Amino acid sequence: MRFRERTDTQQQVDISPLIDMVFILLIFFMVSTTFVKDMKLDLNRPSAESATTASTKAVRLYIDNTGATYLDGQPIQVWVIQSRLRELLSGSAEQSVLVVTDGNVPAERLVEVVDQARRAGAADVGVATVEEAGAG
Repeated sequence: MRFRERTDTQQQVDISPLIDMVFILLIFFMVSTTFVKDMKLDLNRPSAESATTASTKAVRLYIDNTGATYLDGQPIQVWVIQSRLRELLSGSAEQSVLVVTDGNVPAERLVEVVDQARRAGAADVGVATVEEAGAG
């Protein structure tokens, strides 16, 4: 019995595992890469043109353009706001706090003060500029 040699056969390389591996690596690098850049943004919070004067019954916290906070006209540290507001809100029928800010207040400070007001138990926390808040 004689075996014949085939001379017309071609050798082929199967590249489907290679393609699978490339896709797996692509997915791995896409998932492990972060696309968020840390950047500081200077935000100018616009005031509403249709703003109405806020309620005078709300407890008012003031933040000036340097980031200093005031409660009832007295300077107050941010870490004290929660306990002082808790005292004021316990004796008040209205559980709302109005944070009055300047346009140049750092957003970090604003978020910190609003967070302290919410932790104190305020049912409603609003943010307004001096023009929107009115005298009070």
